[in-house]
Amino acid sequence: MSAVRTFTALADPARCLVVERLAEGPRSAGELAALAGLSKSAMSRHLRVLLDAGLVADGRAPDDARVRMFRIRPEGFDATTDWWRTVQAHWERSLASYAEHLEHRRTDER
Repeated sequence: MSAVRTFTALADPARCLVVERLAEGPRSAGELAALAGLSKSAMSRHLRVLLDAGLVADGRAPDDARVRMFRIRPEGFDATTDWWRTVQAHWERSLASYAEHLEHRRTDER
């Protein structure tokens, strides 16, 4: 998956809330809808986006096969983590270069 796909899926506050709640543990669509203050059909659309982006997975509840449970897929965030590491490495190199430049200026002024 791409970082853009992840960010696009998380661009909606309701979907961010779903991810935050699922980080606490698996939940049913009904529980998530109630927590977000959304209708079940609206939650279903949000969950579809998150499923398609690979950020969440679903399965049946062990005690009731009629209930779909949703959980976080940590590996679904790998592309975003990789993207962030690339950005962070760029800034670390830039800041290190700037610090080196300042040190050379101080040395030259002495």
